[in-house]
Amino acid sequence: MEAKFQLKEEFIKQAEEISRGAELLPGGVKELAIKLQKSKESGIPIRVKLGMDPTRPDLHLGHTVVMKKLKKFQELGHTIVLLVGGATAMVGDPSGKSETRPALTKEQVEENAKTYFEQMSKVLDTSKAEVVNNADWLHKMQLTDLLKLASNVTVAQMMTRDDFAKRYAEGKPISIHEFFYPLMQAYDSVAIDADIELGGTDQRFNVLLGREIQTAYGKPNPQMVMLLPLIEGTDGLVKMSKTYPEHCISLTDSAKDMYGKLMSIPDTLIVKYFSLLTDISDAELKKIEERLKTENPRDIKMQLAYTITNEYHSDEETKKAQDEFVNVVQNKGIPEDIPSHKMDGEKNILDLLLELGFVSSKGEAKRLIAGGGVKLDNEKITDITMSVPAKPAILQAGKRKYMRLV
Repeated sequence: MEAKFQLKEEFIKQAEEISRGAELLPGGVKELAIKLQKSKESGIPIRVKLGMDPTRPDLHLGHTVVMKKLKKFQELGHTIVLLVGGATAMVGDPSGKSETRPALTKEQVEENAKTYFEQMSKVLDTSKAEVVNNADWLHKMQLTDLLKLASNVTVAQMMTRDDFAKRYAEGKPISIHEFFYPLMQAYDSVAIDADIELGGTDQRFNVLLGREIQTAYGKPNPQMVMLLPLIEGTDGLVKMSKTYPEHCISLTDSAKDMYGKLMSIPDTLIVKYFSLLTDISDAELKKIEERLKTENPRDIKMQLAYTITNEYHSDEETKKAQDEFVNVVQNKGIPEDIPSHKMDGEKNILDLLLELGFVSSKGEAKRLIAGGGVKLDNEKITDITMSVPAKPAILQAGKRKYMRLV
């Protein structure tokens, strides 16, 4: 007779630590603890899946929320499966989109994927991860294979997705190929035999569909899913995304830019950033919450900015970034190492900001000017038609970007 399974406290604690801030489906912390204990007792590592569509060449702090969870699984000896969406990226994930997303070419996908693992290695050990590309099996599927896959989901099920339902109600087009994205992502879980899949809360439909498709293809214990909250950008309003570069903190940002951007987040995000973007303990997190009730939030934010920046940059670079922030922002000073730009003639302020790389579009430049974020010799520029003369001056964009015009 099989002995009754007894769940041990150490695995409950492991599950609680790994899942802090996350939603676990189904079964919650207890189900994850059972998986962890059975894996330890059997000696068979849990296969933890993260799918990545390389739609853009770089990653930002929002991506590290899920990467830090992967690191914890990895430290416990489990198998991390990093799945590059070579096939799915060519369709484009419709999650949260208000219109059909343009598909990428094979060449674009390969080019964007090149820098992904280099950036991810700043958080976890990618050399010990299992790296796969879903193009290896999805591109080989025959029509009969696709029909079999599609037969497991109804149109009614697809229309329960908020984004599809909203677009349909508004009369906006939904292409049939968009229905294949969640199906393809779900089949990936079959192909790699995933036990747990991680994703943002906007991936709820996709990752839960993975459970259904695994069951349809005969997996007796379909994957658990861990859903993680999306991090807002520095404006505190919309999720961090390269779509809004002015509010995005990229892993490729310099120490100075990363520190400065972190200091610009609203006070309401301090606890959330500490919880999801650092390795702070629950006890330390509670202390932060108590300190915010009596201390100046700026001082706690400086601790946050230093902690996160130091994770991706050296001690020397981080210290220099903090010192410069104190000098420039708190003491109203000017950075010492301002680059120079030669002016051959007067130039429209929008064109100049774009030329200097201070903004990625004229639309962003207009928003920056409207918000009072552009100064010439410490005088705010308010006129978007203004011509900047070809004479020595200091141009400032936002709190961290300076250029010496010569």
